[in-house]
Amino acid sequence: MSDTAGTPSGQPAARGAPEPGRALGPGSGSSPTGRGRVRRRRRWARGTGITAAAVLVAASAAGWAVYMKLDGNITPDEAAAAELERFEKDRPTALVKGARNILLIGSDSRAGEENGRYGRDPGTERSDTAILLHLSAGRRSATAVSIPRDLMVEVPDCRRPDGSRSEPVFALFNSAFEVGGSACTIRTVEKLTDIRVDHHVVVDFAGFKDMVDAVDGVEVCLREPIDDKDAELRLPAGRVTLTGEQALGYVRARKTLGDGSDTSRMERQQRFLGALVSKVRSNGVLLNPVKLYPVLDAATSSLTTDPELASLRGLYELARGLREIPTEDVQFLTVPRESYAQDVNRDQLAQPAAAELFERLRTDSPVAVHTERDGKATERESGEPSENPSPAPTFSGNTAAEDSCA
Repeated sequence: MSDTAGTPSGQPAARGAPEPGRALGPGSGSSPTGRGRVRRRRRWARGTGITAAAVLVAASAAGWAVYMKLDGNITPDEAAAAELERFEKDRPTALVKGARNILLIGSDSRAGEENGRYGRDPGTERSDTAILLHLSAGRRSATAVSIPRDLMVEVPDCRRPDGSRSEPVFALFNSAFEVGGSACTIRTVEKLTDIRVDHHVVVDFAGFKDMVDAVDGVEVCLREPIDDKDAELRLPAGRVTLTGEQALGYVRARKTLGDGSDTSRMERQQRFLGALVSKVRSNGVLLNPVKLYPVLDAATSSLTTDPELASLRGLYELARGLREIPTEDVQFLTVPRESYAQDVNRDQLAQPAAAELFERLRTDSPVAVHTERDGKATERESGEPSENPSPAPTFSGNTAAEDSCA
């Protein structure tokens, strides 16, 4: 066959020219069709890039908006920080690096429309609940110690809301919050225990309810039906999932549940908090943004904290170390106390047990708790044994892993 075959004119094909019938390559601009494809690809690439960038910007903006909303929900307790700074030289020194002590205060304030449903607002508030939460170094365990509101303690001189100062007084523990707010309560706890309070959190009635509702309720076990008109609570015996409103009545009721004592009420609060911890841990809230957002929104909207904690970053750093603590190592107990010698309706510290507990928390040493269930005692010790362990004193309490119906 002739070398000239395949060219319409019979002339040899030019070097580099495409063979007849072969499509031009994508890098060639010799064909109108090829040039069109290149332009379309470039337009598609530009469009895709712009779309992806827009999505990323929108997502970032939405994420930032959510972050700023949650971050702005938290109220920093600047007044308490200033008051504590004034008395810094009198405060205890932290002994164990990495260990943290957080004072959780439940306020009975009636201020605001939501809180006002539970009584007249007298312009003051008391600590309806006070819990000293000790987080061990390395976050091996968490120990929550309830402080009775009827405990007789030394309340130092404190700054009142109007700027005046109170006189030191021997009085009920929960009067400290009424006199001087969170700073006065912190200084009272530090004077009582010689334990440095690193952070504090104040939550009111509305915030507590919103937290419970945000996790779709918390299950408790009732050994008997409840019919409490004051608490507006009517519940059957057995396993019951409490709404926020029901949970508030359940943890606050005193006269008609149990033996009517503050001791019974604190034990009920501890078991409820254990169930709340288990609920948050069990349904994947901490790892699911869809579930986590309403919980964070409810929690942050109701919190007043020290300035260091008053941000999502501060709370995250605190919560991050809690995620890996097994529920059996999250313990609840009440400070050892007995009837006050001059008034059986008041409490005083029971020694030497109270001093032993405070010393172990201060030095981040193991603490053991036990609970009575149908005559059977169970025992659990938090923390890791030291090289030369001494027998850990055992305190009555419970853990977040316990089934209240078992």
